[in-house]
Amino acid sequence: MPEPPHEHGFTGVDQQSDPSAWIDVLDNARREPAYAAYKRRIGELLAPVAGARYLEVGTGTGTDAITLATRYGVDVVGVDTSETMVEEAKRRGLSDALVADVASLPFEDSSFEGAWADRTFQHLTDPVGALAELVRVTRSGARIVIVDPDYDTQVVDVADQDLARKVLRFRADHALRNGTLAHRMGGLFVRAGLTEVSVEPATIVLRDPNGLDNAMGLRGWAGIAHERGLLSSEEADAWREVVDEAIAAGHFLYSFTLFLTAGTRP
Repeated sequence: MPEPPHEHGFTGVDQQSDPSAWIDVLDNARREPAYAAYKRRIGELLAPVAGARYLEVGTGTGTDAITLATRYGVDVVGVDTSETMVEEAKRRGLSDALVADVASLPFEDSSFEGAWADRTFQHLTDPVGALAELVRVTRSGARIVIVDPDYDTQVVDVADQDLARKVLRFRADHALRNGTLAHRMGGLFVRAGLTEVSVEPATIVLRDPNGLDNAMGLRGWAGIAHERGLLSSEEADAWREVVDEAIAAGHFLYSFTLFLTAGTRP
């Protein structure tokens, strides 16, 4: 059965036929050099204070939380809705990891000196409520950082650009719950009462179709759109052909931009 609209594997990892496969997806992404650069920037924007306590929402395998804790000498609590991910995070050494939903975090007000979410808000049903929860559980002066891709920024180098726009529009508007939210996150921060709000871009350019988990499965997007009644079977076939042609010709390129939004809890 096809996934319902606006659903993605990360919205229900534990319900997948092979939940552990999503661990590999996260590990592959983390090895991407461009991803490593923006992840370091998250730490700089948080400005961690040694010995303080921080929260990562959507901690996944816990690797980023462990890295930040080691680099800055802080304590990090990681939460994720997936039992599979939390178990893996604990196995890797993030002892303070628990299953929880950002819509209702199990922490008292002002529990943390800062909080972050990396590629998590794109999957949430209520990003505004989630941001309010992060504000609630952080202390005055805390830094909050949210990073997400914005699929309004996608480009792909294939011969049929009209078809490309249809497929990329599907990715932006139907494949994820909040595929185009990231460029509006600064406004959400301001409306949530955060101050010193900043927004920085981090553009990802993929030239190797075998990189980043086979270029994020781009070749199959039109097929999924067809299953959902949004593209014809002919368009789905044509999409695979033009992508394969670009790969064979040696000029494959797929790119999108992430936005790193940071603010201070007053």
